[in-house]
Order: sequence, then C-alpha cells, then structure tokens
Amino acid sequence: MALSYKSRRRWSLVILVVGLPVYIIAALIVLGFINDKFGRPNILVELGVYVGLGIVWILPFKSIFSGIGQADPDAGTDPGAGTNPSAGDTNEKGGR
Repeated sequence: MALSYKSRRRWSLVILVVGLPVYIIAALIVLGFINDKFGRPNILVELGVYVGLGIVWILPFKSIFSGIGQADPDAGTDPGAGTNPSAGDTNEKGGR
C-alpha cells in the first residue's frame, strides 16, 4: 500500500526524530566495539564506518523521503492561485 504525501511527511519526521539518534548511538557502539577489540582505528576506517552505517540506515526509508521537499502532489491545483484581482495594480498616471 502506497503512503499518501501527508503520511510520508509525518513518517519522515518521526524517522528523523527517532531514527537519527538511534543511528548515532549505533555508530558509537560499533566504533566503541572496534576500539575495544582492535584499538583505535585509522581515521579513514572511522569515516568508512560512519558513512557505511549512514547508508545502511537510510536505504530502507528511501521511498518515504523521496519527494518530501516538493509541493503536495495530492493537493488540487487552482489555475488562478496566487493571483488576487482585488489587489489591483497602481494607476500608471500616479493615481490617487
């Protein structure tokens, strides 16, 4: 079942608020385990672990995050939206 735009926005917020701290804790635990087992790893190894866990963390949620920054495709589009004819332009001759 496909999620609506509104529910994808809500789930993306929940994932960021809950999932991001869980990712950070998991990355620190993994690096702590590596540190205890093998000693302090090279900075490139640490970077690789952070990047690898970041990719593994976000891949399952790719479909939820796709298109969240775009306008709501489910909302009806009004061709006259954004124009207000009562606002009117000022008179070219200086008006009032």
